[in-house]
Amino acid sequence: YVVVSCFPNAIIANVPECPYGWEIDQLSLGGVCYTGIHSPGYYRFIIPDLTPRNHSYCGTQSEYMPGKDAKYIFYNSIVSNDTSLTVRNQPVNYTFSCVYRAAYLVNNAVFSQRVATVYVNNGSLGTFRSQLSMNVFTNSKFLYAKDAPYVIDTSEIGSEVFIGIEAKGLSNRFKVVINNCWATPTPYSTDRKRWSLIINSCPADYTVTIFDNAKDSRSTFKFNSFRFQRLEKVSTVWLHCEVHICDAERLVCQPSPCSKRSLSSETEPSGGILTTEFQIKASESSNNGHTT
Repeated sequence: YVVVSCFPNAIIANVPECPYGWEIDQLSLGGVCYTGIHSPGYYRFIIPDLTPRNHSYCGTQSEYMPGKDAKYIFYNSIVSNDTSLTVRNQPVNYTFSCVYRAAYLVNNAVFSQRVATVYVNNGSLGTFRSQLSMNVFTNSKFLYAKDAPYVIDTSEIGSEVFIGIEAKGLSNRFKVVINNCWATPTPYSTDRKRWSLIINSCPADYTVTIFDNAKDSRSTFKFNSFRFQRLEKVSTVWLHCEVHICDAERLVCQPSPCSKRSLSSETEPSGGILTTEFQIKASESSNNGHTT
């Protein structure tokens, strides 16, 4: 057997020590690299970079599986090799793989919770942990994130809110692409009472500006704050964004210009959701606000 740990940009495979009598210098990764490490009870092989410039680290292969639940699959094997005239040990071929989802629904309450972590359990016997965060920033430079909870006074309704969505630990080859973003008065992304901000990677609201999308591991945009009508004086707005991770060396990640295509209804989300919560707090002298 082989025990595999799948990380955002690395894979670690452990096989039992002395499998069928082989020594560590007789086992190779992908039949290419004799880089095994002897740890108590195991021989450990590490793939430190899933997306090297030469497209293959020690024979590591990758495959993109398109579809509603698109995936990236990385696979390799640990094999035995003996250059002697006669071979007396049973051949070894440990094949292993890691599967990574390509689409996520970032759901992290919009005007309050600062960061959300999405844990995705996939792969042979491995676990892939990718931290997707949605933060509220102080300005369009996106250098400093605001502390949670993020509270907006009703007198500040209409002020600009700067949002950054980032995937940590991934290779530079993968880009974060925002597909759709919308707001609801409840934590539920499926709430029928909703206000669209981004549809098919294009602004759906005239106050929305997309700064960067699909260029690197962080995508950013801004919109003007608002509250939902006919709710209590303290109103909470939840932002939901559907995001996918795109392999820029295999796929075209950059969305086509919005001026060349029309907005259509959002597609049904197929992933987890990163949400951020905004609390709208009424000041004593303020009147009831209206949706902006």
